Amino acid sequence: MLAQRKASASGAAATRREGSPWTGLWAVVSKEMADYLSSTRMLILELITVLTAAGTVFTATAQLRETVGQDRFLFLRLFTTSQEPLPAFVGFLVFLVPIIAIALSFDAVNGELNGRTMSRLLAQPIYRDALLLGKFLASLFTLALVLTTIWLLIAGLGLLRLGVPPGGEETARLLWFLVLTIAYGGVWLALGMLASILFRQPATAAMAALATWLFFTVFWGIIAGILAQILRPVRIGLPAELLAQAELEQALSRLSPNVLYTEATVALLRPEVRSLGFVLPSQLQGAILGSPLPLGESIMLGWPHMVGLIAGTILLFALGYVLFQRQEIRA
Repeated sequence: MLAQRKASASGAAATRREGSPWTGLWAVVSKEMADYLSSTRMLILELITVLTAAGTVFTATAQLRETVGQDRFLFLRLFTTSQEPLPAFVGFLVFLVPIIAIALSFDAVNGELNGRTMSRLLAQPIYRDALLLGKFLASLFTLALVLTTIWLLIAGLGLLRLGVPPGGEETARLLWFLVLTIAYGGVWLALGMLASILFRQPATAAMAALATWLFFTVFWGIIAGILAQILRPVRIGLPAELLAQAELEQALSRLSPNVLYTEATVALLRPEVRSLGFVLPSQLQGAILGSPLPLGESIMLGWPHMVGLIAGTILLFALGYVLFQRQEIRA
């Protein structure tokens, strides 16, 4: 018995890690970012970036030029104005950001396994913790670089086309919008990385991540409506029953990152929006409809949504972290 305890203690000492688990983190980030920025994937992203910025600005300014001087938040309209056949920039991002994020992360782990480079990487003084977090941060920084480039291109082209600079509050709202969009991309990055850990083949991982995105984009709204009817049926038709069912449907729909991002964006880029939920006529008593909210109140309106996106990112990354720690990496 004593011998077994000694053997167990010696085994635990042998498997105990030495030093910080984050040693080599920034070396992984630098190497991954260098790979991303010099890859064909980045050239495609640059082409998408230029097309998105040009299409958004020329579509929106065609309408906004007629209202220069009449709108206090004219610059914000660049991001929310649409014209057939192109959607508004915000609506475009709901589709574009997940696709870019999944494209950056779907082969983060299984690519190393299939290329038989994972064992050589971990033979270096780098723990799995630093490797996984480094890959995630490199993808997040690359995504942030792409989104910031689009943001700056639209602002610059809009300045040239409209001839009106953005005010201080407009700039602050747009900066918060950029941070929110990066947080939205973080959810899909973590999902793509989780798929790359779960599935050995990159094509399978990409399909699984895209199928999840399609589910939340197309089907989740329908499922939320059906679940609300089942869980809160309207028996008599009283307004309270209808309101309870609608509130449940809205709460369920907010499990989708797309809904969280869209609602928070509306709060930031449309200052006249005063609520993201249902508002009864009695709650509007004394309110001046159409008057813009201060920036702080607009941020507080969308703050729960941003926290939800960050929480979703952490949850998915933690799940992938646990699975990666238990994964057999030897070829």
